Amino acid sequence: MTLLLAALAALCALGFAHGLRLYRAETKLPADLALALEVGATRTTPVGSALDRLGMRWAPLVLRLMGPRRVAAVRRRIDHAGNPGGLTVDRYAARRFVYGMLGALGALAMLARGQWLLAALMVAFGLLWIEVGILAAVRVRRAEIERTLPDFLDVLAVVVSAGLAFRQALDRVAERYAGPWADELHIALRQMDLGVSRRQAFEELRRRNDSEQVAMFVTALQQGEDLGAPLVDTLIALAADMRRTDAQNARRRAARAVPKATLVITTVMVPATLILLVAGLFLGTGVEFGRITGE
Repeated sequence: MTLLLAALAALCALGFAHGLRLYRAETKLPADLALALEVGATRTTPVGSALDRLGMRWAPLVLRLMGPRRVAAVRRRIDHAGNPGGLTVDRYAARRFVYGMLGALGALAMLARGQWLLAALMVAFGLLWIEVGILAAVRVRRAEIERTLPDFLDVLAVVVSAGLAFRQALDRVAERYAGPWADELHIALRQMDLGVSRRQAFEELRRRNDSEQVAMFVTALQQGEDLGAPLVDTLIALAADMRRTDAQNARRRAARAVPKATLVITTVMVPATLILLVAGLFLGTGVEFGRITGE
């Protein structure tokens, strides 16, 4: 057992030294990987940047093992998350390699000590940690967009009704907002400036966002354009529908929270309260427990 632990410690030290050497090496990365490493460098943390530099040289291997279909699915999830911390597919592969190695080494160390549960947790960490971060970012971003969208539509309807064209009104209102929805609108506007049709730009906006309300917004605009419906009325009705949907979702969440609260009260608070009441009754009677137990 001692020899195995010593071998694992030596392997960890060797891996750390090799990673440090690669981190400080002057070997130039391929152009696409160097670009991926620098994209969003100001948005990531120092720890994230260090992880990227340690694992970037193995990113092509990870991407080949994942396969084209899985890489496309990862790219879609990263788009839905809004590239948190400047995350790209290549940076995802680099961090997946580093986390995988850390999880594998930690699992071996735990197995050598006979701690199977901790070994399983280390394996889960290596496989799922970056996925958990992406899923959390998707949920936060979707909630922020859905919170902002109804108010945005109301303001956009007012600006359009004042006489501005839809393209100009969209640009004017987007400048007044900050956050993920404003970022998405700026991307769509820049695509239209580069010659992309409005329909295609909004289809790309729908693809980048995992939100039912964004899909409703794009569908309403396209249907209004095809059918010639008044844009102001479409925007106002869409904002009202979104607020109605938000209210319904809030009621559903409240209804789901009631059984959970009841379960917590029944399993934790009621037994604890009964224990306190029984203990208080015994203490209040002045009974000497030594006589009862015969001690």
